[in-house]
Amino acid sequence: MLTQDQLKLAVAKKALEFVPEDAIIGVGTGSTVNLFIEELAGIKGRIKGAVSSSEASTARLKAHHIPVFDLNEVEKLPVYIDGADEINHHLHMIKGGGAALTREKIVAGVADEFICIADEQKYVAMLGTFPLPIEVIPMARSYVARELVRLGGHPELRQGVTTDNGNVILDVHGLQIMKPVELEEIINHIAGVVTCGLFARRRADVLVLGKQSGVEVLR
Repeated sequence: MLTQDQLKLAVAKKALEFVPEDAIIGVGTGSTVNLFIEELAGIKGRIKGAVSSSEASTARLKAHHIPVFDLNEVEKLPVYIDGADEINHHLHMIKGGGAALTREKIVAGVADEFICIADEQKYVAMLGTFPLPIEVIPMARSYVARELVRLGGHPELRQGVTTDNGNVILDVHGLQIMKPVELEEIINHIAGVVTCGLFARRRADVLVLGKQSGVEVLR
């Protein structure tokens, strides 16, 4: 029986197959991505460098002497590799457990191909068991929370967390997300929301899924 960490390591190793030669690649945030960065360090001579979705990943990349580029300096990003807190069979995701959802969404938007690396515990029939993170401008926190209650959710302020952008996170419990694309649009249009952790309009192109039976690649 493989542990969750062993499954994460298996997908991190498999993700190297999606790293193009001599390119700048997008690198996400989180425990699975941390393992990917460790693996990436072993082939760092093959890439030009990375664009990172968080200060934490930037520090980890730099510790391995992998050049980190500002996204504004980069015209093309062939691939973005990141994890998910939940992902369904349409490859729609909930992300933001590590509070980096806005930068993750920006880097994912630029990338030609989004590779999600995840273990089988993250693969779900319906999104919403994992609380949906929403990055909110601080002065709008109470207003946004009231609007989220009207949508059927139970928002909680994530205590002691300020995002890399200086904002707060509301985690919304109790949502059964039948229509992820639609809900993403609705939440993102609430004044004061920077972005929500639904990655449905820009879903993953490929899921590298770690299972007890081996690593599966789903498109």
